[in-house]
Amino acid sequence: METQLKVVSGHYSVAGRKASNQDYVDCYRPKPLAASIKGLSWAIADGVSSSEYSAIASQCCVEDFFDDYYATSPSSSIQSSAKSALQAVNARLYARSQEGPGRYQSDRGYVCTFSGLVLHERSAYWFHVGDSRIYRIRAGAIEQLTHDHRVWESSEQSYLSRAMGCDLQLTIDSDSCAIEVGDTFVLATDGVYEFLDLAQHIQTLENTTKDIEQLAQTLVNLAVDNGSDDNLSLQIIKVKSVPASAARRFIDDLNQLEIPPVLETPCEFDGYKIIKKLYSSARSHVYLTQLADDEKSPLLVLKAPSIEQENDPEHLERLVLEEWLARKVSNKYVQSAPSLNHQRNYLYVVLEYVTGQSLAQWMRDHPEPKLEQVRDIIEQVAWGLQSLHRSQILHQDLRPENIIIDKDGRVKIIDLGAAYVSGVSDAMNSTCANQINGSVQYTAPEYFLGEPGGVNADLFSLAVICYQMLSARLPYGAQVPKSRTRAAQNKLAYVSVLDDEREIPIWVDETLRKALHPKPNHRYQEISEFLLELRQPSEDFLKRKHLPIMERNPLLFWKCTSLGLALALVYLLTN
Repeated sequence: METQLKVVSGHYSVAGRKASNQDYVDCYRPKPLAASIKGLSWAIADGVSSSEYSAIASQCCVEDFFDDYYATSPSSSIQSSAKSALQAVNARLYARSQEGPGRYQSDRGYVCTFSGLVLHERSAYWFHVGDSRIYRIRAGAIEQLTHDHRVWESSEQSYLSRAMGCDLQLTIDSDSCAIEVGDTFVLATDGVYEFLDLAQHIQTLENTTKDIEQLAQTLVNLAVDNGSDDNLSLQIIKVKSVPASAARRFIDDLNQLEIPPVLETPCEFDGYKIIKKLYSSARSHVYLTQLADDEKSPLLVLKAPSIEQENDPEHLERLVLEEWLARKVSNKYVQSAPSLNHQRNYLYVVLEYVTGQSLAQWMRDHPEPKLEQVRDIIEQVAWGLQSLHRSQILHQDLRPENIIIDKDGRVKIIDLGAAYVSGVSDAMNSTCANQINGSVQYTAPEYFLGEPGGVNADLFSLAVICYQMLSARLPYGAQVPKSRTRAAQNKLAYVSVLDDEREIPIWVDETLRKALHPKPNHRYQEISEFLLELRQPSEDFLKRKHLPIMERNPLLFWKCTSLGLALALVYLLTN
């Protein structure tokens, strides 16, 4: 099994027929630890010809991107890390532009295009601003991965619609794809691709495995011969081997081990002190444990599959994936897993022991919670979900039974066995983005159409829980799991959370209605939007609804009421 991503790359950049080169191109190969977290990266930038600072801008853009990207938190996803790095670089370029001619004419400041590529494990990620390009060549076909941010006024005249350093607000194009052995990625500025049809050189680009620098130089010189009058830069990256994913390696290593027997408690097992059995079923056995040689070590959960699951590879895969994901996410609202240097002799997983009761039990104990209690719990669950989403993980089985709340009201999400992980689950047997793995009453409608879920599928589940806490009902009753066609889902009718028994603001009902819309593109696209409007009415709602002052501004209402009562009392006392 291949354990390492291997590539060969080379680049060439030249001024061409111009007096100076305002392009900049480079690659960054970090130390092994950083590479395992953030991958390998390449970048190309093209300064605008109207500015005397363009060459500096291009160099700063590429070099600062590398520095800032690899300085981001290890827990931050590649997409988040790259975007935050580019936002920081853009802010610095813009600030420098404001100190010179660029303050009045943006095209005379520190302005350039940027296209960056990151290869990590089995995935390619690209980030793009401007009109430099990234191509992928695979199996004899070439595909442009980026979109030119250029507006054409005529067949001969155009201008950049987006660039680094041009505006404080930066919009970054980004995307990703799985990579395969033999893939070739090409980064090029317009001085190359406008004068060289790369499609005519696919065979050369695919078959050349040695001296990539020479190939880049040859193609650039060919573009010059074809009449290029601009700076020219070209970067070529060839994928020689693709590793099995870290999750796949972790799973395969554990799956080679034997399933342990049912344990009698208390006992010692495989270096652990088994304290008691927490749960047992036909699928798994769960024990409370801690390290046998350290009485002060924290309590842990040891979960082992039952012998009956020996011939169910999908179940075993999901079980092991749960620990790998718990290690990947570091957030106080999500169950973790210890990174122990502990040699295992049997197939089981070890997770953080979470104390408290399930939210399902809490809801039975508190059948009519106050709105603020519900908000507090939902916000904590949401923060845990956001942490998962930043790591490209969809929970896919969010329900009250998978949320633990302790005696102090602290919340933690558990059970990642049904989770979908971008770039990992696609290469596995057990989980898919369109697979129904959770409890159907909390599952988003799109899953029942066989469509992949996204961030707002988890949001739907969260909103169902919020609705249920406020009403002890489900927003669509039992109809969502039965609605497996678009026609059926179009007939789903949201039942208002409002009733005569509880004081719930109208706008909270509107917030839940939007979060629970059957069509994912009609829901909130970010969990943070949902949380905000769960606490205050949206501007759109206030415009649409002529609400009484008590709904629009309850504090002002009570101040006015108190003042009125005080004046009435004074009047009565003085007359």
